[in-house]
Amino acid sequence: MTRSPALLLLVRHGQTVWHAEKRYAGISDIALTDEGRRQARQLGEWAARHPVDAIWTSPLGRAIETAEPACRALGLVPRREPDLRECDFGAVEGRTFAEFAAEQPERAEAYRADPVVHPFPGAEDPRTAAARGTMALRRIADGHPGQRVLVVAHNSLLRLVLCELLSIPLGSYRRVFPKLRNTAVSELRIGERGGELLSLNMPCVPDPSRAAGGFALSP
Repeated sequence: MTRSPALLLLVRHGQTVWHAEKRYAGISDIALTDEGRRQARQLGEWAARHPVDAIWTSPLGRAIETAEPACRALGLVPRREPDLRECDFGAVEGRTFAEFAAEQPERAEAYRADPVVHPFPGAEDPRTAAARGTMALRRIADGHPGQRVLVVAHNSLLRLVLCELLSIPLGSYRRVFPKLRNTAVSELRIGERGGELLSLNMPCVPDPSRAAGGFALSP
C-alpha cells in the first residue's frame, strides 16, 4: 500500500542582525532583530490558523527562535535536524559581498558566474550542503507520511535543496531562487523521483496586498 507523502512547509528563519546589514551568516549563531522576532510571531499566528502535525528546525538559534511561537501556538515540541544548518560561508562569514569583492574581485566575479564551481574561500562545498539538506528533508518526509510538517531552516541551504529535488542545476540556485523571504512559506512534497513545489515565498500574514512576494503553482 502506497503511503501518502508528507507536505513540507519550508520557512526561512526571521531577520537577523547580520542579514539586516547584508552580512553572510552561515554557521555563525546570530540573534534575530526586533523585526525578526516580529516575523516569528507572525509565523506563530499563521500556524495557529493553518495547523501542522510536527515542527522541525535547524540547530542554529535563529531557526529555533523563529519556530518558538508556532510551537507554543500548537503545543508542539520542536525537533532538531543538524543537517538543516546553513552552509558554512568560509572567508565571508560575517562580511558583506561588497567587502569580499573589494579584496578579491576575480574570486567574487567567479562566484557570481557559478557559486557551486567557485564557492567562497574556505566555504563548505555547495554540493555537499545540497546532499545533506536533501537527505534531511527526505528523512523528515519519510517520518511523517500524510502529515503537514513545518521546517524552519536557511536561505542558501533551502535554495540548494530545492534545486536538487527539482532537477535544476545547482549552479543556478541564486538565479532561479534569488531569495527566500524571511518566514514566508514554500510548500513541497517529496516523492521517489524528486520534489513537487506547490508554492513559493507565500507570506504568512493574512494580507492579500502582500501576496505579490510569492506565488502558488497550479495543481
